[in-house]
Amino acid sequence: MTVKWLHVLASTLLFGTGIGSAFYLLLSTLTRNVQAIAVVSRIVVIADWLFTATTAIAQPLTGFWLIHLAGFPLSTPWLLWSIVLYVIAIACWLPVVALQIRLRDLAQQAARDRTELPARYWRCFKMWVALGFPAFFAFVAIFYLMVAKPALV
Repeated sequence: MTVKWLHVLASTLLFGTGIGSAFYLLLSTLTRNVQAIAVVSRIVVIADWLFTATTAIAQPLTGFWLIHLAGFPLSTPWLLWSIVLYVIAIACWLPVVALQIRLRDLAQQAARDRTELPARYWRCFKMWVALGFPAFFAFVAIFYLMVAKPALV
């Protein structure tokens, strides 16, 4: 029961931090307020390291432990799809981490120099948004598969 609780807790923190961070960075960026963007992007990077990174590691560890305890074969379709979708989501998240650090640095430099955000910020921001969509939908699908455990054919 403890492993299941840890798995659910990790998924909640992983998804919740991801959604929250994305929401705040997106909305602050849309204001074009360089000072606000510098503050929010710094906090988003911290949140990603504290919560997202740790739960991104905990999630598969507890998941594979639960698979072992339940005796499910890895070839179970809903389980296999969940793993594939998780790999896709993490593959999107890894470059997002680097992009968020770049966004933070560019926003902080612009705030120090009292200038507008450079064109490079906006290019990185567009890539950040583009990578966020597949990760978001992958996690939503994983939640469905974990709860419904459909008999996929």
